[in-house]
Amino acid sequence: MKFSIVFFIYINVLFGFSQNINHQQWTSLLKKHVSPNGAVDYKAFQKDHKALNDYINFLSLNAPSKLWSKTEILAYWINAYNALTVQLIIEVYPLKSIKNIWRPWSKKLIVVEGKKLSLDTIEHEILRKMNEPRIHFAIVCASKSCPKLQNSAFEASNLDLVLENATKEFMNDQEKNSISKKVVNLSKIFKWFAADFPKNKAFIKFLNRYSTTKIDLDAKINFLNYDWSLNE
Repeated sequence: MKFSIVFFIYINVLFGFSQNINHQQWTSLLKKHVSPNGAVDYKAFQKDHKALNDYINFLSLNAPSKLWSKTEILAYWINAYNALTVQLIIEVYPLKSIKNIWRPWSKKLIVVEGKKLSLDTIEHEILRKMNEPRIHFAIVCASKSCPKLQNSAFEASNLDLVLENATKEFMNDQEKNSISKKVVNLSKIFKWFAADFPKNKAFIKFLNRYSTTKIDLDAKINFLNYDWSLNE
């Protein structure tokens, strides 16, 4: 029996077999309480607080391992961030903004492998270190200027496509960015997390991958005010 277990682990490591964790429970909640345009019904979410807590407990008990693929790890932590943000809001709802909560991003919200984690820890110490700038259009801070909360969970099986679509949607949302050939007025997300994006003309090339309006390489870049009111 011990040999079989060791052999199974060896095969997983050798061939990169994955855990393929199921996020269907989170998808079911999102389908019920998030509109296609990302508006969140927090009052209705409150009635499903037990199901949300169950999903978060499921995440807590099923931590990513070294056997998981990068896409599975990304999907896990993006879903965890978004589910924990919703949980944070519904615990004190109604409120006008996540910023009405004292230090919301520093609160310890989940225990994973014995470590108490905050939203800041998940974002800055885990997700941002995975060298995937499109996470900034997937994780949601419960505010109108944030990317929209998708109404289905992120899954490893189609993560690249969903991240591409989420980035395109955010870039071309005129409430989030105002783009012309010569002048680009961007979300402050691009300013706050500038270290995660390409620099100089490579940054414009990155924007042009997703913008329907093609931007000149020498375009002027400005940053818009951020609306922290609740995304409901």
